[in-house]
Amino acid sequence: MEERSFFGELKRRNVYKVAAAYIVISWLIIQAASILFPTFDAPQWVMKVFVAVLVLGFLPALVFAWAFEITPEGIKRESEIAADRSIAHHTGRKIVAITVVFAVIAAGLLLFQIFRPKVVTGAAAAPVKTLIPETPVVVPEKSIAVLPFENLSRDPDNAYFADGIQDEILTRLSKIAALKVISRTSTQKYKSAPENLRQVGKELGVANLLEGSVQKVANSTHINVQLIHAATDEHLWAESYNRRLDDVFGVEGEVATAIADQLKATLTGAEEKAVTEKPTQNVAAYEAYLRGVSIEHSQYGYNAYAEAVRNYAQAVQLDPNFALAVSRLAILRSFLFFNGVDPATNSPGAVKEAADRAMALAPNAGESWIAQGAYRYRVLRDFEGAVTAFRRAETLSPNNSYLLRNLAFVLRRLGRWQEAESEFKKALDLDPRDVSLLCSMGGEFYNYLRRFDDACAVLDRALEISPDSDTAHAQKANVFQSQGRVHEAAQEIARLPADASDDDFVIGSRVTQAIYERRFDVAIDVVERKVRAIPAGQPIDSELRAIVAQVGFCQDWMGRGEEARRTFSHLVEMIKPTPDTVVLPEANGLPSTLALAYAGLGQKDKALQQAQQAVKDYDNDAVIKPFALTTLAQIQAHFGDLDSAIAGIPHLLEVPAGVTRADLKYNPFWDPLRKDPRFQKLCQQPNK
Repeated sequence: MEERSFFGELKRRNVYKVAAAYIVISWLIIQAASILFPTFDAPQWVMKVFVAVLVLGFLPALVFAWAFEITPEGIKRESEIAADRSIAHHTGRKIVAITVVFAVIAAGLLLFQIFRPKVVTGAAAAPVKTLIPETPVVVPEKSIAVLPFENLSRDPDNAYFADGIQDEILTRLSKIAALKVISRTSTQKYKSAPENLRQVGKELGVANLLEGSVQKVANSTHINVQLIHAATDEHLWAESYNRRLDDVFGVEGEVATAIADQLKATLTGAEEKAVTEKPTQNVAAYEAYLRGVSIEHSQYGYNAYAEAVRNYAQAVQLDPNFALAVSRLAILRSFLFFNGVDPATNSPGAVKEAADRAMALAPNAGESWIAQGAYRYRVLRDFEGAVTAFRRAETLSPNNSYLLRNLAFVLRRLGRWQEAESEFKKALDLDPRDVSLLCSMGGEFYNYLRRFDDACAVLDRALEISPDSDTAHAQKANVFQSQGRVHEAAQEIARLPADASDDDFVIGSRVTQAIYERRFDVAIDVVERKVRAIPAGQPIDSELRAIVAQVGFCQDWMGRGEEARRTFSHLVEMIKPTPDTVVLPEANGLPSTLALAYAGLGQKDKALQQAQQAVKDYDNDAVIKPFALTTLAQIQAHFGDLDSAIAGIPHLLEVPAGVTRADLKYNPFWDPLRKDPRFQKLCQQPNK
């Protein structure tokens, strides 16, 4: 009887109803917090503390319901209220009604969370119509980013070893088709063990992160790795490896295999072989290779790449059967040849030898097919053959962003712009924070297509990731120049530091701006400072040679004819040192630059003949052919053949990578045509 009276009293005082209401409302609050806290990037511990407070508040709520009653006069002790004056039964009905309402809301919120896609959006996302969708991107559970490994060695010179181990693990993971693996370019700016893992996962678009550290002491190495689920900070797997240097070659494969097991990614037989295969047994060759990898991936520029080539060449010399080193040697040498850097060392023969050797050593390795594609693209200019090789490489290395962007580069040369955009998107999905990729897409690809809004949006994203990127600011200025927004281009260039002169994109945008503003002395000064900064004996790359040609014309437009003649003569000597020198087509339109130099010297026949030859040289190149046609039209205008020059312009205004009406309006090269009504009509039409 006493027990029933106690429980009856619990019922009369609404303790049961308060308990139910507290649970339902707490349930609703926790669901709301689980949505809001990640939105504001709250640390994991905030949610834990929040839940703990709600749990601890349950008992005080029950005590309050037992000891107090809410009356019209306020809160009173239950013992102070006569039985006939209690309104506990009315309060109970209100509590039930409130509980039902909150239960319905909580149930609806639960259904919303169950059936909505599990998504994250990049913190620096910008609204791009095609490249960066406004809808959230689904993050696969089998996705991973390998964060920079911490160098625990006392000698800071051993940092290359940690970089190399990280890169090799990532390379092996990238061969597994069942995984999504983020490229190193997007991960290298993070700390080895960042505090906010959820935020890192969101920015990279992955569910899992791999942290690690490497300690190299004499001939021994100690490697620690741990796999973490980004959203929950849960440690899924960890392992330590203590190896002698001559036994370290298989660690990367062991780690990659263990990660695949943890993420339940099934490997094909070919993938398992590619992931676990030891690249070399030669310790010195392996260390030289890792030095090359570290330089290539942590520094940018021709000098850095030349240093990486020397390390790869040393690795190959120490172990001629080291296929990975041979393929990287071929790929990097092809890039330097493509840009006219030390062609004696990075010759077509040297690139072919390395590419063919890589294929002979490892015909089923993605890297070997990338080397073949690079040789065909950059040396032979066999674009169709390059696409075939890169497609084959894609089946063997499905997570290789470098491969995908180069495939896009080749496809745009073929004029297959839609396919190129698709490959760019794939590359960006694997490398979402690669500023150089974003700059290439915004400042070149979308600018070529005159999709200026997309170009600016992509470059804005690059600047959100890296606000101090000189290249991004220069490329954005270039887009403004293409639109005729010269004042805004000047503002963008003003954001560049005064000493930002190493980047050819920076030089190009500054020179174009100065020429459009007809401040020819400024253009000359910009290029002369760049040329003076080049080390003695180092040749000028082909892109800078094209800019030097513009300097010659700036000198001529200022009435400094003798200086202009010296500039053009020197340019001809650099490009065609002997009458028998064959000027082959390459990345930056060198044959057209030679034609401009002849024009500057007043050699009409040579200039026109060379300009027409350049058009033939680039007949299968949808990126450079419009430049060659533009150069031909400018030379025709320069020598007074106005009809031919004007006849070629409408086509150039329509094709990708052609001229814009802004260029017609501002560029002094077109001055000979300004009084012609046909040219004036072309300039007056809406800008493209």
